Amino acid sequence: MLELQGKSLNRLRLLLLFASILLISIIGTMAYAQTTTGSETAGYKAIGAGLAIGLAGIGGGIAVARTGAAGLSVLSEKPEAFGAVLLIVALGEGIAIYGLIIAILVIIL
Repeated sequence: MLELQGKSLNRLRLLLLFASILLISIIGTMAYAQTTTGSETAGYKAIGAGLAIGLAGIGGGIAVARTGAAGLSVLSEKPEAFGAVLLIVALGEGIAIYGLIIAILVIIL
């Protein structure tokens, strides 16, 4: 089994805590045999869109931070690699754009 120590274990515990709170809040509203109203589904759409853009933004930020730092060190040694570095950093930014598109689709549909 995977052994976790320090920060990784704390992050896993925090993630499991938030996931269980979200799961309990969703199941709590579905426990009763009632039809859902438009306001309830609008709330779930807002939560889904927020999670999509938030998590994609965090992932994109991490990707751009790491590739940007590595790209700057490459450019200090080889300035002619600017195009390749720009392309790699732009791929990280694409993650956030995809999250935005998914959030818009969740709200519209």
